[in-house]
Amino acid sequence: MQSSASYVQMRWKAGRESECEYPVKRMRNSLSKIFSRRADVWRSNFSVISSVHSHEVEFNGSASYVSPSCSAAVPSRIWSRAFGVSCAKQLENPEKDALVSDMLIDSFGRAHTYLRISLTERCNLRCQYCMPAEGVELTPSSQILSQDEIIRLADLFVSSGVEKIRLTGGEPTIRKDIEDICLRLSGLKGLKTLAMTTNGIVLAKKLPKLKECGLSSVNISLDTLVPAKFEFMTRRKGHEKVMQSIDTAVDLGFNPVKVNCVVMRGLNDDEICDFVELTRDRPINVRFIEFMPFDGNVWNVKKLVPYAEMMDKVVNQFKGVKRLQDHPSDTAKNFRIDGHCGRISFITSMTEHFCAGCNRLRILADGSFKVCLFGPSEVSLRDPLRGGVDDSGLKEIIGAAVKKKKAAHAGMLDIAKTANRPMIHIGG
Repeated sequence: MQSSASYVQMRWKAGRESECEYPVKRMRNSLSKIFSRRADVWRSNFSVISSVHSHEVEFNGSASYVSPSCSAAVPSRIWSRAFGVSCAKQLENPEKDALVSDMLIDSFGRAHTYLRISLTERCNLRCQYCMPAEGVELTPSSQILSQDEIIRLADLFVSSGVEKIRLTGGEPTIRKDIEDICLRLSGLKGLKTLAMTTNGIVLAKKLPKLKECGLSSVNISLDTLVPAKFEFMTRRKGHEKVMQSIDTAVDLGFNPVKVNCVVMRGLNDDEICDFVELTRDRPINVRFIEFMPFDGNVWNVKKLVPYAEMMDKVVNQFKGVKRLQDHPSDTAKNFRIDGHCGRISFITSMTEHFCAGCNRLRILADGSFKVCLFGPSEVSLRDPLRGGVDDSGLKEIIGAAVKKKKAAHAGMLDIAKTANRPMIHIGG
């Protein structure tokens, strides 16, 4: 079995940012010439698996993808630079873009159709990567968005083209009006997906009602399968409750049930293959997340387990690991494994960013509007909202912030030096 370097050769280098400037037409022409010259070689070196809903390539010599318009497998070093993990301009979809207001389109042409709303800064865990050991200063309750304010802002975004809303925190399930919020949000015309990211501590007993209220997708955070280690990493008990919430979500028909696992060297990197086993018999999508720097989480590059290293562990343990074709706006690199009901994914914010396809915006619990997870820039929507500004004025504020969004976030070492809020405040 070869090392991860032979499987994953799609690491985007900062020095290649100039590739962002290639027009789509020139990219297509260049790729067409490459495909025609190299197709025979590729066909002999790669195993191509086609399906009705996705194009998959089995790892059978080196990482590769299948072009939707070409039957040959494309080596990752070419495909990723053109469409995958680099900063290349994503292909335009005029029909979809026509439904998105200019308010949600940034200066690079990215249409933002995904809104993450943090409902609270409070949490019933104290995860090491999320907040400092001494805790954080919480925003006074009077300055947190009310239910009516959340719905008004959400309606403004959805009517402008947002199709997906994810509720985050803090821990969203500890907000007392969570069911009412879900019911009202799910009734917004044009909203296709209402999702939630939760630590799962109280989810099991609330999930049936939340599903009735329109919750359609759930991500459950779990960083270890060892109860004692869970208590160390979260500074609280509750491992059994999280496992019960995963079981409840599966039983209620959520498919897939996404399990988020932040991988940290020396803490849980030895459990990667154990997490993969969760996908064998149930519709679980385990999402391995590279450790990211935020204020107070004592980030260190030595704690970072790169995607390539995680992938190496997986392919050396499991046979038939196949890459799935990702949507241009996906944050994750998605894979399936022969014989497994579920899937695995990797979120590679640190080693291979996905800024080119970013379609996400964030509203924090205090009403601050954030266009980039790693950017320190924020603008308050709460203050003008409470000051009587009408929808037209709010749209101007939102649109101006979106237009200032950068092409890509900084490198991980620069991010670590940049002042930003703790994750508990941002909401992911």
